[in-house]
Parts: sequence; C-alpha cells; structure tokens
Amino acid sequence: LATSAYAWMAGLLIVFGAFTFYPYYLKSRISTIPQYLETRFNVACRKYFSVITIFLAVIVDTAAGLYGGALIAKTFFPELNITVFIVVLALIGGAYTAAGGLAAVVYTDVLQSFILIIGTSALALITFAQFDFSWAAATAQLPDGQLSIVQPIDNDVLPWPGLVFGVPLLGFYYWITNQYIVQRILGARSITDARQGATLAGLLNMLPLFILMLPGAFAATLLPDLESPDLVFPTLVKEYLPVGLLGLVLAGVLSAILSSVDSALNSASTLLTLDFIEPAKGRKLKPTEARKIGTWATLGFMVLAAVWAPSIQGFPGLFAYIQSMFAYIVTPVVAVFVMGFFVKSTNAAGALTTLIAGHAIAAITFVLTQTGVLEIHFLYVATLLFFVCCIICAISSAQLGSRTSEEVLSNTMFKSEFARPEGDVPLYADFRLHAAVVIALITAMVVTFW
Repeated sequence: LATSAYAWMAGLLIVFGAFTFYPYYLKSRISTIPQYLETRFNVACRKYFSVITIFLAVIVDTAAGLYGGALIAKTFFPELNITVFIVVLALIGGAYTAAGGLAAVVYTDVLQSFILIIGTSALALITFAQFDFSWAAATAQLPDGQLSIVQPIDNDVLPWPGLVFGVPLLGFYYWITNQYIVQRILGARSITDARQGATLAGLLNMLPLFILMLPGAFAATLLPDLESPDLVFPTLVKEYLPVGLLGLVLAGVLSAILSSVDSALNSASTLLTLDFIEPAKGRKLKPTEARKIGTWATLGFMVLAAVWAPSIQGFPGLFAYIQSMFAYIVTPVVAVFVMGFFVKSTNAAGALTTLIAGHAIAAITFVLTQTGVLEIHFLYVATLLFFVCCIICAISSAQLGSRTSEEVLSNTMFKSEFARPEGDVPLYADFRLHAAVVIALITAMVVTFW
C-alpha cells in the first residue's frame, strides 16, 4: 500500500494549490504554466520549462500510457504485437484529441472516470470475495508490512523519508505546475469553480488505495507466482472477473489510459503553439490558425510517443520508469517555482542558473546510478536535489542579475487574498471547509493504514 501515497498525497497538494497557485493562475489569466516564469522572471525561463514539460508529456505521460495499455492487452491476447497495439491506441487517442481540443479531453475524461471507478470497484469487491469478505482471511498470509503505508527506511519501494520529503516534491510538480493537469484549472469559469473541482479531485485521489492498491496487495496471496508487478492488475481481471464485468473493467482501464494520452497530447500541443509558435510569429494567432497548428502538433507528438513507448520494456517496471523520470527532471523546476512564488529576492538570473545547474547535477547523478557507481533511491535524489537547487537559486540570485521590480513582484508572488473565498459564499460552498474535510479524511486514512 505504500505506493498509494502518490495518490492520497495529491489531495494535500491540491488543497495547497487551492490556497496558493490556483487563484494566481486564474487571476493572472495565463494560458500556460510556463507563462508564469516569463512574468516572474524572463522569456528564457518560460521556454526552458516549456521544453521540459513537452518532453515529459510525450516521453513519460503519453508513452507510458500507451505502453501500459499494450501490457494489459497482451495479458488477454498473448500473441498480440505490443508495437502494433501501441500504434492503434495512439491513433485513437491522437485523433479525437486533435479533432476536439481541450473540450473533447474534458468531456471524455469525465465519462472515462465513471467507467474506471465502477469497473475497478467491481474488481475490488470480487477480489475481496475470494476471501469470503473476511479481512482476517484476506490478510492472514500477507507478508509483514504489506498493508502499511509507512515503510522502514531501508525499504526499496518507498522508504519513509522518501514519503515525507520526496513524494510531495514530485506531487508538487504534477498537481501544481504541470500543464497536463493544471490546464483543467485554467479552463474553469471562476476561481470558485476551480477550487470546487480541485477539492473533488483531492477526494477522488483517496479511492485508489481501496479500489486498486488493496486488491493488488491481496494478489500476493492469490497470484504468488507472477513474474512482474506490472501484470498484477490485468491478471486479476482475467482470472477473477466474469465476462460482462471483465469487459467493463477493460473498457475502464483503456479509457483511463486514453484519458492520460489525450490530456498529455493536448497540453504538449498547447505549449508548442502558445509558448513557441505564437511568439515566433509576433502576434496572437487566429483561432483557425491555432486550431490547425494544434492539430498537427498533436499528431506529431502522438507519433513520437508511439515510437518511444516500446523501449520502456527495458526499464525495471512501468511505475519505476514514470517516478524515476519525474524525480530527476522536475525537481529543479519545483525549486524555481517555490523560490519564485514565496522568496522575494529570487531573480531571473538565479532562476535560469538553477534550472541549468539543477538538470546538469541530475544528469550526472542519473548516469552514476544507472552505472552502479552510486546506489541511492530516486526519492532521496529528488529531496537532496531540491535543497541543493534552492541553495543555488538563493546564492545565484544574490550574486547575478539585478533586483526584480516591485511591480513584477506584486503581480507574481503569493498574497494572503489567494487564501480567501472569491466573494461572499455560504458555508457549504466555502472551499476552506472542503479543504478541511479532505485533510481530515486523508489523515484518518493514513492513521488507519500506518
């Protein structure tokens, strides 16, 4: 259950975003998250981060989604060619994303979410039924610590210092600065709507522990001989679900994968269009121009992701691939956002120096770990790299460049008004009450499964 932290920690980070960054994003009326870095620092920081985000959206989010879908399909059709299936899945996701844009992504995501939750809830119940709905029977043969969220410091998957320091850093990028996710916030009609949607997302992120992680933990008893952890979910589906439910769950999982693919493709094409092509033309694009460019960009990124996806087979596992990539790549970005939003003395020279130096250090560390010279958990890498980047940012800001003008600082840094409701709202609609409920429920869950 330790890896459920990546889901429930999201609730805490989303609440943090509702008090800090989300109101700023909407009040400033930015269209992409990298635009914040241009407003706070300069255009170089914006484009640097935009490139990083596009790379992650295509090589991590989209490619991993395509590969995950292929793994599941191959469980049911052993003769299936993974590469061919990846291409087919990419064509489906890329086609309707290119045709419909963000609206298509949002509406299909809502429908896919219902299918996914219903299907995986059914799997959870049927898995539990194998033990006659007896908690004692389900847990009797599990190894010690299998149902504990907090693991010892020497745990290979998620040691507790990594849970406390590393997971929040990766989650900060994913839920607060990632265009792939935050574009939903940018599409909200008001700050109130954005906060309500965000706190609902925080609640929904508690579900994976119960409808995905617990069945996966019970699989240690039901499926003791599996070769790869990536096969746990599809094998449970194949072995224990009746035909009708099997189809529903498969539809839900493939829908979830397409949800990730379409969102990542849409965010990457949006960044390319607004952060590179529009500035290069020196004018705001007409809607028809932006639509045409976005369509071709989406299709191009789809091809890149489909080409890269089969190579993920060379990594230890899909989950390790995703989290390791984030740990090395996003940590310097998180440091710059935190310093820029909360520390007044941070300037453009310090921010750009931090991004370049941070990624250089990350690249060297990655090579050392992959060659066996250095043995360190990727969450420890993220934690140490974050603190090093904050120090680099503080020192380089003091030694390089000039002070940022008060006008820029007043428009780009945290203000206490961000933590207040927008206008007069009744108590039941106050996002602070919603946030308190999310925090209380997550706290209760952590204590229960400590």
